[in-house]
Amino acid sequence: MKFFQYISFLLLLFPLSVIAQKESDDIRAGNRLYKEKKYTEAEIEYRKALQKNNKSFEANYNLGNALFRQGKYDKAFEHYKNALPLASDKQKTAYDFHNLGNTFMSGGKIEEAISAYKTALKNNPKDNETRYNLAYAMSQLKKQQQDQNQNQNDNGNDKDQNQNQDNEKQQPKNNPDKKEEQPQPQQPQMSKENAQQILEALQQDELDTQEKAKNAQKRTVRKTDKDW
Repeated sequence: MKFFQYISFLLLLFPLSVIAQKESDDIRAGNRLYKEKKYTEAEIEYRKALQKNNKSFEANYNLGNALFRQGKYDKAFEHYKNALPLASDKQKTAYDFHNLGNTFMSGGKIEEAISAYKTALKNNPKDNETRYNLAYAMSQLKKQQQDQNQNQNDNGNDKDQNQNQDNEKQQPKNNPDKKEEQPQPQQPQMSKENAQQILEALQQDELDTQEKAKNAQKRTVRKTDKDW
């Protein structure tokens, strides 16, 4: 799934003053290499830090970032998960869930990504980057559901058409002109304002659907009087 041109990725390079001394040198080296986009070398340094302290949130989280940048999404996911119980504040938890959402998106697990982004926002409601990613993920889920419904309708129409053709007598037919496929325009990149509008619209649709379901349930409930 090509989504990196749309979603944001949160990098958190922590001040070394909050990191234990024994792994700080390795994390410092990893951060420097990461900034230079030398992700493989950065991975090595973060792994050295983990060998000295496998309970380091910073080493686990930044190693996850380095692995993610190399396309090693499954391994990145493992280290983001390892970092979660080690987070000492809500900001770190929010950053971790944000990037967990990105790993879900990389595997096409859009619903799981949405859940992760929502959890990130609960821990940091003012994070516009996460809000943007959530809006994009929700729009992708809606598009996926619409495509599935369209495919089901198309399959049903094809079945009916084939049945009608079998019932018709074979007659010579003129070949229709073949139409060349027209290139589809690429979707423009969403702005944060558009993302916010999409998110609000999708949330309103969800509320409307829930309200309709409640009303339908009320109509189906019948009052019964039991004779004694």
